[in-house]
Amino acid sequence: MGFRVLELFSGIGGMHYAFNYAGLEGTIVAAMDVNTVANAVYSSNFPGTDVKTRNIQSLSEKEVRKLGANMLLMSPPCQPHTRQGLQRDTEDKRSDALTHLCTLIPQCETLQYVLMENVKGFECSQARNHFVEALETAGFFWREFILTPTQFNVPNTRHRYYCIARKTADFAFAGGKIWEEMPDRKAAADQPVTVKISDIIQDNVPCDFSVPDDVLAKRVMVMDIIHPTQNRSMCFTKGYTHYTEGTGSVFTPLPAEQSHRIFELVKEIDNNNPVTSSPEDVRLQRSELLRQLYLRYFTPREVARLMSFPEDFGNAPETTNRQMYRLLGNSINVKVVGELIKLLTATEQ
Repeated sequence: MGFRVLELFSGIGGMHYAFNYAGLEGTIVAAMDVNTVANAVYSSNFPGTDVKTRNIQSLSEKEVRKLGANMLLMSPPCQPHTRQGLQRDTEDKRSDALTHLCTLIPQCETLQYVLMENVKGFECSQARNHFVEALETAGFFWREFILTPTQFNVPNTRHRYYCIARKTADFAFAGGKIWEEMPDRKAAADQPVTVKISDIIQDNVPCDFSVPDDVLAKRVMVMDIIHPTQNRSMCFTKGYTHYTEGTGSVFTPLPAEQSHRIFELVKEIDNNNPVTSSPEDVRLQRSELLRQLYLRYFTPREVARLMSFPEDFGNAPETTNRQMYRLLGNSINVKVVGELIKLLTATEQ
């Protein structure tokens, strides 16, 4: 019969792409999300999938049974558990949908497989405890992970919590711990990432993506600047391009040595401002040097590549770059989740 997948909090379809990556036979029977912009992108990429603009709290056992869903893939809101948020956990209204699912899962006898992704920190939450209790009540075997794409040869850091669960058979690796590597590739954390940033960069990127002069002047010293030969980048969040610090990396085509020399000259101006120079002259000198870095934001396509979305992934015609950054920042790494889906469905050794 194959897998019949219900995708919740579906966003732009990251879980759908991960299921395709895993190479399994099956169908996404429905995808649900309240975000209409995300749903438009999802529908544009998967026009044959039933994408429902729905509050997850309206989902019932009867509907799950009618869909014949035997696999549940989901990435609930992370805001109740992020370091930047208030960390109100289950008291946050955005946790209500997951709380509803914790009640629903034990009622849904058709479900045989569950995969859930969330932000690092979820593992310490009350919401996690409720979720695990629901899995155990429903008769699932489960395992937890905290993984990052760099462990899968992807030059991007994005530590996330994952839980996989199945009723069919227990897993062939130990529970009672949070795995920080895949159980079949324990040395992966020690293996260097071989993919370079130059491998994901687009050609002829328009100047629209250049970091504005005012941002350079005020915030360049806190930016995470990446060069073509590097094999890393920061986690991209929904605030990318809107906020500077901690939302993602920026790119320079210059070699590291050349950009370092420019920064040394900028520091000389900052630290040894000659009294004979006017503030405006100093500002102009500094700005001219910083422009020579050719700093720009990663494009949505490049961010999608760093999150392992395939090349045929695209946005909806009416979707702006700003919206795509927000949607990608809220999405998943396709390769990491795809590998976990393989592990979830693998025959016990």
